[in-house]
Amino acid sequence: MSRFLDALHCKNEGRPPMWFMRQAGRYLPEYRAIRAETPLEKMFTTPSIAAEITLQPIRRFGFDAAILFADILTPCAGFGLDVTFDGGPKVTGQALPFDIDQLDHVKKTIHKLKKELQVPLIGFCGGPYTVGKYLQTHIDQDALIDGTIQYLKMQIDAGVDAIQIFDSWAGHLPKAEFKSRILPVLKTILDAIRPFPTIVFTRGSCHLIDELVSLEPTGIGFDWDLPISEVRARVPKHIAVQGNLNPEVLKQPAEEIQRHLDEILQSMEGEPGFIFNLGHGMSPDIPVEAVEQCKMTLAQVA
Repeated sequence: MSRFLDALHCKNEGRPPMWFMRQAGRYLPEYRAIRAETPLEKMFTTPSIAAEITLQPIRRFGFDAAILFADILTPCAGFGLDVTFDGGPKVTGQALPFDIDQLDHVKKTIHKLKKELQVPLIGFCGGPYTVGKYLQTHIDQDALIDGTIQYLKMQIDAGVDAIQIFDSWAGHLPKAEFKSRILPVLKTILDAIRPFPTIVFTRGSCHLIDELVSLEPTGIGFDWDLPISEVRARVPKHIAVQGNLNPEVLKQPAEEIQRHLDEILQSMEGEPGFIFNLGHGMSPDIPVEAVEQCKMTLAQVA
């Protein structure tokens, strides 16, 4: 197993593994060089380009896991919907019965990556609630759940090593509504792909610890609202915890970045089920040097 998969199964020894949400993206100059000449829709749907972008941060930083370059709205193509990103994501068209063959480019991207990667590949999906926030056309929730499950199973069959479910917007709901509306849907999806290793992430996760634990995922991604050591104390030892550096910290001076890194890493020293990550995704204005500092700091952990 890899360091990342070991930690996901709460069996890691030595330094914690490191990867960042949105690590393949707009903060990298090599990404921007491709983006300057290529529409975003083409980047997502062309396997050679999507694979290249997935690989860029692995080459530069040596992260312990890669995450597939795609979008949470990628499955919309399976419903016959068009997605454009000019001025923000827009979904248009009339929803049709879900056809997984319309997402064959994702399968091809995964196949290409598995031939080149030396670290695990994380596949992902958006949670149905979060994806639904962007839809301008009506898709029955049951159909969206079923399409999401088919999409994840396709990724698993194609060779990804783990899955992360991003239900980012769901964390903004009141806790009672999160429990009644979101947990049953996430449980349906998780149950459909168990025992495949799966991480669940939502904004506000530090305030939904008990609810997310009740899903019994392999791991949970946490934001920065609580120290990660406090989170670890409330999460059963068989469930991995991932996070929880505030991405805004990476825009600060090097000494301030170091203070936050040391605080997290020292508090989680010797923890076999900890994955170092951000509490949310990378933003375009994060300096590459800050990410390099994180990498160097992790490399020094015994």
